[in-house]
Formats: sequence, structure tokens, C-alpha cells
Amino acid sequence: MGALRHLLFILLICFSGSIFAQDEEVIPWSADRKLQWSDFKGTYLKTQWAAATTASSISYEFSTFEKEGRLYIDFKVGCEFYPDKSWYRPELCDSLILSHEQLHFDIAELHARKMRKRLAEFQFTKNIKEEVKVIYKAIIKELYILQNNYDHETNFSRNLEKQLIWNKRIAAALIAEQ
Repeated sequence: MGALRHLLFILLICFSGSIFAQDEEVIPWSADRKLQWSDFKGTYLKTQWAAATTASSISYEFSTFEKEGRLYIDFKVGCEFYPDKSWYRPELCDSLILSHEQLHFDIAELHARKMRKRLAEFQFTKNIKEEVKVIYKAIIKELYILQNNYDHETNFSRNLEKQLIWNKRIAAALIAEQ
């Protein structure tokens, strides 16, 4: 149940890149590890109406090299969950809401994969830094739109039929983007 506040927080995290201290706990996305309520360690303000918020981001780093007159890029793109920035209200949450929050994290991973693919396929010029930034901003915009559509279509997990459709849709997309 993240809503617009949830999405704006994700964008803030994504655009700010490294606003978190390097020693802050992060959980990298993994198909083998699903989120648990114990991962949500942040605190919420009493005025917040949402039941939970998942703070996640897409991170990247890259280096370049030239070979035979052509520019190449080595890159690493990750998707991380931030326990200290994620929170839930136990009195409002259940396993359905946890699966809804997990899917927000999965959607971020889907976009990390899309970014990896675009970087791998892009023909870079000498303006690599700017070109990577443009790709990143486009991915973040797509992520924002999909997260927003997800919350609206599922009514923040309240529409079980739509939630199940989204679960299948994102699972299939993750397989397709491997």
C-alpha cells in the first residue's frame, strides 16, 4: 500500500543515487529471497495513511574502455531494498500486503534488467556519461509509471483478482528479461 507517496519516495531514492550511507543495510534483489516483515525496519509517521512502504532503488556503476577505435562500457546495475527506509504497520498488514510490497521490489528488479539490456545494446559515443544518464532517467520514468499503474489497478492490494493478474504479469516479465 504505497500510493503516490511510495512512488515519489522510490523516485527520490533512484534519482539521488548514493544518498544512503555506504554502511546502511541493503538487501539486493534475489529470486531466492523474498521480503519478510522483519526486513521492514523503518518507522512510519502517525499521519501516514499507508499500511506499508517499500523503499527500493536501481543503482548503477560503469567504466569504459576503447578497443580498435570503438568505445565499450563495463557496467553493473543492481536493485536494492532499504530496510531502514521501509516500514509497515503490523495492525494493518497481512501476507497479501507483503506480497504486494514484494511485487513493488520485483517491478524495480524488472527495470534494472531493462536497464542492463539497454546498456548492452546501446552504441555509445564519447559522451557515455550523459548517454548512461539518459538511459537511467528513461528507465526510472518507466518504473514510476508501472509502479503507479500497479497500485491503481490493484487498489493497493485490495483488488485480489487484479493483484493475482499483476503477480503473473511481473513473474512472466522477469523471465522474459533475464
